[in-house]
Amino acid sequence: MSQQFDVVVIGGGPGGYVAAIRAAQLGFNTACVDAYKNPEGKPSLGGTCLNVGCIPSKALLQSSENFHAVQHDFAKHGITVDGAKMDVAEMLKRKDGIITKNAGGIAFLFKKNKVANIHGLASLKGRQGERWVIEVSDNGAVVDTLEATHVIIATGSNPRQLPGLPVDNQLVLDNAGALALSATPKRLGVIGAGVIGLEMGSVWKRLGAEVTILEAMPTFLAAADQQIAKEAFKTLTKDTGLDIKLGVKIGEIKTAADSVTVNYELNGEAFSAEFDKLIVSIGRVPNTAGLGGESVGLQMDERGFVVVDDHCHTNLPNIWAIGDVVRGPMLAHKASEEGVAVAERIAGQKPHVDFGVIPWVIYTSPEIAWVGKTEEQLKAEGIEYKKGTSGFAANGRALGLGQAQGTVKILACAKTDRILGLHMIGPMVSELVTEGVVSMEFKAASEDLARIVHAHPSLSEVVHEAALAADKRALHG
Repeated sequence: MSQQFDVVVIGGGPGGYVAAIRAAQLGFNTACVDAYKNPEGKPSLGGTCLNVGCIPSKALLQSSENFHAVQHDFAKHGITVDGAKMDVAEMLKRKDGIITKNAGGIAFLFKKNKVANIHGLASLKGRQGERWVIEVSDNGAVVDTLEATHVIIATGSNPRQLPGLPVDNQLVLDNAGALALSATPKRLGVIGAGVIGLEMGSVWKRLGAEVTILEAMPTFLAAADQQIAKEAFKTLTKDTGLDIKLGVKIGEIKTAADSVTVNYELNGEAFSAEFDKLIVSIGRVPNTAGLGGESVGLQMDERGFVVVDDHCHTNLPNIWAIGDVVRGPMLAHKASEEGVAVAERIAGQKPHVDFGVIPWVIYTSPEIAWVGKTEEQLKAEGIEYKKGTSGFAANGRALGLGQAQGTVKILACAKTDRILGLHMIGPMVSELVTEGVVSMEFKAASEDLARIVHAHPSLSEVVHEAALAADKRALHG
């Protein structure tokens, strides 16, 4: 006999599990179906972000930064450490422990909010009256059948692969493999200078690898404000030591028993590079495998994304879709906000998600973050603007941290002074960017930000100084 629910969420990542919790809070009988199993073969909620993405990468970044600090920075503080060694196995154990703790936390939240936690691959089978029928299978065998008035698809995305180059996570790695290397490779190649490529390249570079990043685009971080991107390129190549090659055309890739050879062209010249490991990080594609969308008439676009309207509703009645599987930025926090919004729309509320004020962060060292329009976008759109910039070089808190590098830039409308964008590179800017998000959500002007008292000494003073600079009244620059 089928289990009956008001709402069934397919996918337990940051979009799906948040949607399920919010739906349950609003009084709906809710289930969440998730198919992911960890390397031990056990169900683990949290999707790509928690298991093989955002969270474990931050754990490894912190470990590698600590190791680098012991080797290069502690002496400046009067701390001498002889013979520091990196135990990669222990580092991975810590990372795995964080995943287990957070996944258990989601399971606890499901129990607390009375969300049915169902493991398996969910497939749409059609309608029975006003309810959708969902079949749940595990290892190819049907284990459950559910019926729901509303279905929220939150199946996420998978790594995009290079044609003809299968990922084995031994020599050729995707994000999961890059997070599970049992030893530091001597020569690490990375195809793609996006978030994953830069973060994973940084981790293994700090642990001793020679890292070469091959990027097809001629512009570094094309989505970012180019003033910030150029500073990031200089820092990551000169200080971090990443060898980043732009405008690369990848040719034949050959795998041997213990190495990978990449042939490529750069500026019309042919090159060949041999690596011990190769990370492929060329983007992600929507995950709809096994969903059964075609059999029920679910509309998808030419790239495989589920087609939705501005409210995340699909072409089918009472079926919604959120996160990486639909249009918009592939960001965990975007998925979560869409999940909340859909649950509230099902309840008759009228929430909104403004894609124009979603923050972006790259957790390199220094970090890179932004929200809103870039200077290049404003020029292309013919919007008159003014800008203010300030650096961390003279900031007392940054100097105390030993991380006094980077820049903050505020862009504001020339006529109304409304903040249009906030762009930054520097220490902990993943935290500072939220000041711009809040300001833009409340339609604040740069003067509003300039007249808010910021704690001293703090990194946030650089944001304050940039806001002052937008009105040509910077106090420390």
